Amino acid sequence: MSVRNLKLKVKYFMIIASIIWISYQLGLLTHFMEEDYLRFTYPYNVNIKKLIYELRNNQTPEIPPLNSYNFPFLKTCKEKCANKPIRLVYIVKSALENFDSRFTIRQTWGYERRFSDVEIRTVFVVGNGDGERLRSKVNAESAKYGDIVQADFKDSYYNNTIKTMISFKWAVNFCSNSRFYLFVDDDYYISTRNVLRFIRNPANYPRYLNDEIDDFELPEDVSLYAGYVFFSSPHRHLFSKWYVSLQEYAFHMWPPYVTAGAYIVSLSALFDMYFGSMYTKHFRFDDVYLGIIAKKIPLEPFHCEHFHFYKHKYSDDNYRFTIASHGYKSSLELSQVWNQQKSIGNA
Repeated sequence: MSVRNLKLKVKYFMIIASIIWISYQLGLLTHFMEEDYLRFTYPYNVNIKKLIYELRNNQTPEIPPLNSYNFPFLKTCKEKCANKPIRLVYIVKSALENFDSRFTIRQTWGYERRFSDVEIRTVFVVGNGDGERLRSKVNAESAKYGDIVQADFKDSYYNNTIKTMISFKWAVNFCSNSRFYLFVDDDYYISTRNVLRFIRNPANYPRYLNDEIDDFELPEDVSLYAGYVFFSSPHRHLFSKWYVSLQEYAFHMWPPYVTAGAYIVSLSALFDMYFGSMYTKHFRFDDVYLGIIAKKIPLEPFHCEHFHFYKHKYSDDNYRFTIASHGYKSSLELSQVWNQQKSIGNA
């Protein structure tokens, strides 16, 4: 074999190897090995509807739970929901160090006495962290405001599913006398007025607001899981923050899920999803995990375009029907936007 031919073979080999390597890094090869979503299953592969029914009725199922999220509560706010029927509970997922965000939320959309005729509660759910100074500040904040729910797990991005299910667990065990729950991150703008309008008549929001008379009210046992619904595929490229291997999830599509930044569940859905999580293998992305649970129950997510998972461009009119908008890391900006919307009757 001549030197020239050898060099050509090495060149072709390197080109092919590079194409295979790049295809692997981009997940192109993995996509060919995905299973069709129409054959969706996810552990436990059992009828969880029956198991949920038994748990909701204080029965002991024959099959033991797969998950229990047994991270002990350090702070429970167990008196927060006592004694009164509640219309709405804000459950705010917050990072330990976000003191300014929590303070501003208490002064704006999380203010519990926003409407004198509507019982509203607000709590902030946090994990645990390192540093005595940080823990001391959180303890002082909790003593002052009485609205911190804390569990003993590491507060980090990839523990968001733990934080979410701890939030569900808290609501089921300490605040099961509310009709609706809005789970939300602490960098969101929320319009309490529009949340209350939405939960009255989700299917016709905001069209029904133009009716002169509307006496519609959702039934007490309604199962509602609502927000901005995604229909998307797993990220298979290795350098993605959201990379998912075939071992973690084998199918080419996710079940429909509501973006985790802001979503509403009714009391019935809260119980079904919490008990359903006990028989659904843990998954590190909380919004996808809730979508998987909803698929297994089954509970169809309800889409509403007025939940904005991005930062909705601000104007008085743009925010007229906005329920939630992401992107408010600045406490000053959140306060300004909320006060402006309040002054014109939209918050």
